Amino acid sequence: MKLVKNAYAKINLGLDVIRRREDGYHEVKMVMQTVDLCDTLTFERREDEELHIYTDNKKLPCDRHNLIYKGAMVLFEETGSRMGADIILTKRIPIAAGMAGGSTDAAAAMLALNEMMGQPLTKEKLMKIAVKAGADVPYCIMGGTALSEGIGEILTPLTSPPKAHLLVAKPDIDVSTAFVYQNLRLQDLKKHPDIDGMVEALKRGDLKGITDRMENVLETVTIPAHPVIGEIKEICRAKGAMNALMSGSGPTVFAVFDQKDDAERAGEKIRERGLSQEVFVTGFAGTEGCV
Repeated sequence: MKLVKNAYAKINLGLDVIRRREDGYHEVKMVMQTVDLCDTLTFERREDEELHIYTDNKKLPCDRHNLIYKGAMVLFEETGSRMGADIILTKRIPIAAGMAGGSTDAAAAMLALNEMMGQPLTKEKLMKIAVKAGADVPYCIMGGTALSEGIGEILTPLTSPPKAHLLVAKPDIDVSTAFVYQNLRLQDLKKHPDIDGMVEALKRGDLKGITDRMENVLETVTIPAHPVIGEIKEICRAKGAMNALMSGSGPTVFAVFDQKDDAERAGEKIRERGLSQEVFVTGFAGTEGCV
């Protein structure tokens, strides 16, 4: 049996951190959005019970340190059974970019292996257990537009935004998510994103209402440490973006344009300035999640 799954990247249209919990996790309130940029995973059943992961990106581990493996183990533990598979990952989503590239691959693995095992778990059950593989994995199974609360596992589907053109640019730097959260000073934040207002704008189909509320509190840590993120945002706005924002803990920046030509010109400028070589012009994706 052979299956092919596309695993879509995500951005955060808005990201707020409510508080740090006693267990060390941060409670968040975010609007998550799937974008039309994906990895492709091919699954082929093996006769034994081994998982073999292969990828075209040399930066990624192909052992138990890959989130694909972790997602599979969560599934096997829950079902009490397992199967072997060769998993070939074609990587397009930038790595360590704040776009849930590893999480969406884990989500695709859980969905595919569950299907190959005869669907022992419903999609809802998969989403419930997927948090054990990572906070973003339940959302990546669901896809589309969602309000994300708790540590990211409490998900409420939202109305999709109107069509728009997105520029996505990942600077040639690495950002530690742990560093960003450890250095976030919640008590010093003078303003929090209007997540509730964004939800209402989504309901109205008001693209300007959505972009006017794009805000990410983690920028207060990541941009001072990596000014290139701010430079990319400025270029996007100068080229006509309705707004630009860092996704997740960074360093990827996305910008929303109503004209594709403007998005492409912004991408050209970012490349010319040597700020990023991983630049994509794409759009919002629907509710398909990993398909």
